Amino acid sequence: MANFPGSRPPATGKKAAVIRPLLFLLLIAAVIAVQYVHLEQYLDQERLRQFGASHGVLLPLMYLAVWTVGPLFLPGLPITLAGGVLFGPVWGVIYTAVGSTCGAGLVFLVARYLARDWVAGKLAGTRLVSLDEKVARQGWKIVAFTRLVPVFSYSLLNYAFGLTRISFWPYLGATFVCMLPSTIAYVYFSSNILELLQGKISSGLIIGVILIVVVSLIPVIYKWRKAQAGEPLDL
Repeated sequence: MANFPGSRPPATGKKAAVIRPLLFLLLIAAVIAVQYVHLEQYLDQERLRQFGASHGVLLPLMYLAVWTVGPLFLPGLPITLAGGVLFGPVWGVIYTAVGSTCGAGLVFLVARYLARDWVAGKLAGTRLVSLDEKVARQGWKIVAFTRLVPVFSYSLLNYAFGLTRISFWPYLGATFVCMLPSTIAYVYFSSNILELLQGKISSGLIIGVILIVVVSLIPVIYKWRKAQAGEPLDL
Protein backbone atom coordinates (compact mmCIF):
# COMPACT_ATOMS: atom_id res chain seq x y z
CA MET A 1 0.00 0.00 0.00
CA ALA A 2 3.02 2.27 0.25
CA ASN A 3 3.21 2.84 -3.53
CA PHE A 4 -0.13 4.42 -4.27
CA PRO A 5 -0.57 5.81 -7.76
CA GLY A 6 -1.70 9.39 -8.18
CA SER A 7 -1.10 12.39 -6.01
CA ARG A 8 -4.42 14.12 -5.26
CA PRO A 9 -5.36 13.87 -1.57
CA PRO A 10 -8.90 12.81 -0.71
CA ALA A 11 -11.53 15.41 0.03
CA THR A 12 -13.21 13.19 2.61
CA GLY A 13 -11.30 14.61 5.57
CA LYS A 14 -12.09 18.18 4.54
CA LYS A 15 -15.76 17.32 4.17
CA ALA A 16 -15.83 15.77 7.64
CA ALA A 17 -14.31 18.96 9.10
CA VAL A 18 -17.11 21.01 7.54
CA ILE A 19 -20.05 18.69 8.25
CA ARG A 20 -20.00 18.83 12.08
CA PRO A 21 -20.12 22.64 12.44
CA LEU A 22 -22.66 22.79 9.61
CA LEU A 23 -24.91 20.36 11.46
CA PHE A 24 -24.59 22.49 14.58
CA LEU A 25 -25.64 25.60 12.65
CA LEU A 26 -28.55 23.72 11.09
CA LEU A 27 -29.64 22.61 14.56
CA ILE A 28 -29.68 26.20 15.80
CA ALA A 29 -31.63 27.27 12.70
CA ALA A 30 -34.11 24.45 13.28
CA VAL A 31 -34.70 25.50 16.89
CA ILE A 32 -35.40 29.07 15.78
CA ALA A 33 -37.67 27.91 12.95
CA VAL A 34 -39.71 25.63 15.22
CA GLN A 35 -40.27 28.39 17.75
CA TYR A 36 -41.15 30.93 15.07
CA VAL A 37 -43.50 28.78 12.99
CA HIS A 38 -44.91 26.88 16.02
CA LEU A 39 -44.22 23.38 14.75
CA GLU A 40 -43.95 21.83 18.22
CA GLN A 41 -47.02 19.66 17.73
CA TYR A 42 -45.33 17.88 14.83
CA LEU A 43 -42.18 17.14 16.82
CA ASP A 44 -43.70 15.07 19.60
CA GLN A 45 -41.22 12.28 20.27
CA GLU A 46 -43.73 9.60 21.19
CA ARG A 47 -45.98 10.40 18.23
CA LEU A 48 -43.06 10.13 15.83
CA ARG A 49 -41.94 6.78 17.20
CA GLN A 50 -45.49 5.43 17.20
CA PHE A 51 -45.65 6.42 13.55
CA GLY A 52 -42.46 4.44 12.93
CA ALA A 53 -43.76 1.45 14.90
CA SER A 54 -46.94 1.42 12.82
CA HIS A 55 -44.83 0.53 9.78
CA GLY A 56 -43.57 -2.67 11.43
CA VAL A 57 -40.19 -3.84 10.14
CA LEU A 58 -40.33 -1.65 7.02
CA LEU A 59 -38.79 1.47 8.59
CA PRO A 60 -35.91 -0.38 10.32
CA LEU A 61 -35.18 -2.25 7.07
CA MET A 62 -35.15 1.01 5.13
CA TYR A 63 -32.81 2.54 7.72
CA LEU A 64 -30.46 -0.45 7.54
CA ALA A 65 -30.49 -0.25 3.74
CA VAL A 66 -29.55 3.43 3.84
CA TRP A 67 -26.75 2.67 6.30
CA THR A 68 -25.44 -0.19 4.16
CA VAL A 69 -25.26 1.75 0.88
CA GLY A 70 -24.96 5.29 2.23
CA PRO A 71 -21.29 5.20 3.33
CA LEU A 72 -20.28 4.77 -0.33
CA PHE A 73 -21.15 8.43 -0.92
CA LEU A 74 -22.66 9.93 2.26
CA PRO A 75 -21.16 10.89 5.65
CA GLY A 76 -22.26 8.62 8.47
CA LEU A 77 -23.06 11.20 11.16
CA PRO A 78 -26.42 12.44 9.79
CA ILE A 79 -27.61 8.83 9.38
CA THR A 80 -26.58 8.09 12.96
CA LEU A 81 -28.48 11.09 14.29
CA ALA A 82 -31.58 10.03 12.34
CA GLY A 83 -31.42 6.64 14.03
CA GLY A 84 -31.73 8.15 17.49
CA VAL A 85 -34.66 10.35 16.46
CA LEU A 86 -36.57 7.55 14.75
CA PHE A 87 -35.93 4.60 17.06
CA GLY A 88 -34.85 5.94 20.44
CA PRO A 89 -31.68 5.21 22.44
CA VAL A 90 -31.95 1.41 22.57
CA TRP A 91 -33.14 0.34 19.12
CA GLY A 92 -31.37 3.34 17.62
CA VAL A 93 -28.03 2.03 18.89
CA ILE A 94 -28.81 -1.51 17.73
CA TYR A 95 -29.88 -0.51 14.21
CA THR A 96 -27.07 2.01 13.85
CA ALA A 97 -24.39 -0.39 15.08
CA VAL A 98 -25.55 -3.11 12.68
CA GLY A 99 -26.10 -0.71 9.77
CA SER A 100 -22.81 1.15 10.12
CA THR A 101 -20.94 -2.15 10.32
CA CYS A 102 -22.66 -3.39 7.16
CA GLY A 103 -21.82 -0.11 5.46
CA ALA A 104 -18.19 -0.36 6.54
CA GLY A 105 -18.07 -3.91 5.19
CA LEU A 106 -19.53 -2.93 1.82
CA VAL A 107 -17.11 -0.03 1.34
CA PHE A 108 -14.23 -2.33 2.35
CA LEU A 109 -15.23 -4.87 -0.32
CA VAL A 110 -15.69 -2.20 -2.99
CA ALA A 111 -12.23 -0.81 -2.26
CA ARG A 112 -10.64 -4.25 -2.30
CA TYR A 113 -12.29 -5.82 -5.34
CA LEU A 114 -13.99 -3.16 -7.50
CA ALA A 115 -12.24 0.21 -7.21
CA ARG A 116 -8.77 -0.52 -5.88
CA ASP A 117 -6.82 1.78 -8.21
CA TRP A 118 -9.26 4.67 -7.78
CA VAL A 119 -9.16 4.40 -3.98
CA ALA A 120 -5.37 4.13 -4.00
CA GLY A 121 -5.16 7.33 -5.99
CA LYS A 122 -7.49 9.12 -3.59
CA LEU A 123 -5.43 8.08 -0.57
CA ALA A 124 -2.08 9.05 -2.09
CA GLY A 125 -0.20 11.66 -0.10
CA THR A 126 -1.94 10.95 3.22
CA ARG A 127 -0.69 9.27 6.39
CA LEU A 128 -2.88 6.31 5.48
CA VAL A 129 -0.24 5.09 3.02
CA SER A 130 1.48 3.40 5.97
CA LEU A 131 -1.70 1.69 7.16
CA ASP A 132 -0.93 -1.63 5.48
CA GLU A 133 2.43 -1.89 7.23
CA LYS A 134 0.80 -1.29 10.59
CA VAL A 135 -1.93 -3.83 9.86
CA ALA A 136 0.75 -6.36 8.93
CA ARG A 137 2.33 -5.90 12.37
CA GLN A 138 -0.78 -5.51 14.54
CA GLY A 139 -3.67 -7.01 12.56
CA TRP A 140 -7.16 -6.24 13.85
CA LYS A 141 -5.71 -4.18 16.72
CA ILE A 142 -4.97 -1.29 14.36
CA VAL A 143 -8.60 -1.40 13.22
CA ALA A 144 -9.73 -1.22 16.84
CA PHE A 145 -7.36 1.66 17.51
CA THR A 146 -8.51 3.76 14.55
CA ARG A 147 -12.17 3.25 15.47
CA LEU A 148 -11.67 4.15 19.13
CA VAL A 149 -9.37 7.08 18.32
CA PRO A 150 -10.95 8.46 15.14
CA VAL A 151 -8.03 10.46 13.74
CA PHE A 152 -9.48 9.82 10.28
CA SER A 153 -13.07 9.87 9.11
CA TYR A 154 -15.26 6.76 9.18
CA SER A 155 -15.72 6.65 5.39
CA LEU A 156 -12.05 7.23 4.58
CA LEU A 157 -10.95 4.43 6.89
CA ASN A 158 -13.42 1.99 5.33
CA TYR A 159 -11.87 2.57 1.92
CA ALA A 160 -8.31 2.52 3.26
CA PHE A 161 -8.66 -0.80 5.08
CA GLY A 162 -9.89 -2.39 1.88
CA LEU A 163 -6.39 -1.91 0.45
CA THR A 164 -4.62 -3.54 3.38
CA ARG A 165 -3.88 -7.20 4.04
CA ILE A 166 -6.35 -7.57 6.88
CA SER A 167 -8.99 -10.28 6.46
CA PHE A 168 -12.62 -9.24 6.12
CA TRP A 169 -14.09 -10.81 9.28
CA PRO A 170 -11.47 -9.55 11.79
CA TYR A 171 -11.90 -6.10 10.24
CA LEU A 172 -15.67 -6.27 10.55
CA GLY A 173 -15.61 -7.57 14.14
CA ALA A 174 -13.19 -4.90 15.37
CA THR A 175 -15.19 -2.24 13.55
CA PHE A 176 -18.48 -3.29 15.16
CA VAL A 177 -17.14 -3.45 18.72
CA CYS A 178 -14.95 -0.36 18.67
CA MET A 179 -17.45 1.97 17.01
CA LEU A 180 -19.98 1.28 19.78
CA PRO A 181 -18.82 4.08 22.14
CA SER A 182 -19.33 6.83 19.55
CA THR A 183 -22.52 5.18 18.29
CA ILE A 184 -24.02 5.14 21.79
CA ALA A 185 -23.03 8.77 22.40
CA TYR A 186 -24.48 10.21 19.20
CA VAL A 187 -27.62 8.07 19.16
CA TYR A 188 -28.39 8.86 22.79
CA PHE A 189 -27.95 12.56 22.07
CA SER A 190 -30.12 12.52 18.95
CA SER A 191 -32.83 10.47 20.71
CA ASN A 192 -33.40 13.55 22.89
CA ILE A 193 -32.87 16.22 20.26
CA LEU A 194 -36.57 16.76 19.52
CA GLU A 195 -36.98 18.22 22.99
CA LEU A 196 -34.29 20.77 22.17
CA LEU A 197 -36.16 21.72 19.00
CA GLN A 198 -39.20 22.34 21.20
CA GLY A 199 -37.17 24.65 23.40
CA LYS A 200 -36.72 22.14 26.24
CA ILE A 201 -33.48 20.95 27.81
CA SER A 202 -33.93 17.54 29.43
CA SER A 203 -31.55 15.51 31.56
CA GLY A 204 -31.32 13.00 28.70
CA LEU A 205 -30.12 15.73 26.34
CA ILE A 206 -27.50 16.89 28.83
CA ILE A 207 -26.26 13.32 29.27
CA GLY A 208 -26.10 12.96 25.49
CA VAL A 209 -23.98 16.12 25.18
CA ILE A 210 -21.65 14.86 27.92
CA LEU A 211 -21.24 11.52 26.14
CA ILE A 212 -20.37 13.27 22.86
CA VAL A 213 -17.84 15.48 24.62
CA VAL A 214 -16.21 12.45 26.26
CA VAL A 215 -15.98 10.57 22.97
CA SER A 216 -14.68 13.66 21.17
CA LEU A 217 -11.96 14.13 23.78
CA ILE A 218 -10.47 10.66 23.23
CA PRO A 219 -8.36 11.63 20.17
CA VAL A 220 -7.48 15.00 21.74
CA ILE A 221 -6.17 13.35 24.91
CA TYR A 222 -4.36 10.71 22.86
CA LYS A 223 -2.58 13.34 20.72
CA TRP A 224 -1.71 15.36 23.83
CA ARG A 225 -0.18 12.37 25.60
CA LYS A 226 1.83 11.49 22.50
CA ALA A 227 3.07 15.07 22.24
CA GLN A 228 4.00 15.15 25.94
CA ALA A 229 5.99 11.95 25.51
CA GLY A 230 7.62 13.24 22.35
CA GLU A 231 6.28 10.30 20.37
CA PRO A 232 4.78 10.40 16.86
CA LEU A 233 1.14 9.46 16.29
CA ASP A 234 0.58 5.81 15.42
CA LEU A 235 -0.98 6.96 12.13
